[in-house]
Amino acid sequence: METTSAVSTADRHSEPRGRHRQRRRAVDLLFEAEAKGVPATDLIAERREAFAEHDAVGEMTGYGVEAVAGVVADAGQIDAIVASRLENWKLERLPAVDRAILRLATWELLYAPDIDVKVVITEAVKLAAELSTDDSPAFVNGVLDRIAVLAPQVRAAGSAE
Repeated sequence: METTSAVSTADRHSEPRGRHRQRRRAVDLLFEAEAKGVPATDLIAERREAFAEHDAVGEMTGYGVEAVAGVVADAGQIDAIVASRLENWKLERLPAVDRAILRLATWELLYAPDIDVKVVITEAVKLAAELSTDDSPAFVNGVLDRIAVLAPQVRAAGSAE
C-alpha cells in the first residue's frame, strides 16, 4: 500500500507526456472561439466533423478537449474569479491570449484536483512565455498565485460532492 501512495504523490508532480501540447491546443481553441464569438465547444464539434473526412485536421480528443469543455461549462464563474483577482486591470482589457491562458489555468486550479497547483501555474507561465508578450509570464504568475489561494477550498468542496 505504501508503494501506491508514493507513486501517486510522484504522479501529481509530473505531467503526462503531451499534456503541455494539449494545454496549448486548449488555449488556441479558447483564443479562436473568443475571436470568432462562438463557443469553443462548437469549434471542437466542427473539427471532429472535418477530421472524419480529413485526418490532417487533427483528432479532437484528450485532455485539451476535456479542459476546453470544462472552461466553457464554468465560464461565468471562471471569468468572475479571474476578474476579482486582477489588480489595476479589467478582464476585457487583457490581451486575448492572456485571457485564454488564465481561463484554462483557473479551471485547472479549481476543477482538476489531480494536477498539482504548482504544475498548473508553471505550465500557464510557460504558455504565456511562448504565446504572449514579454510581460505576460510575470503577470499570469501573479494572477494565478492569487487564484491558487482559493483552490484548496474549491477542490475540497468538489470532492465532497
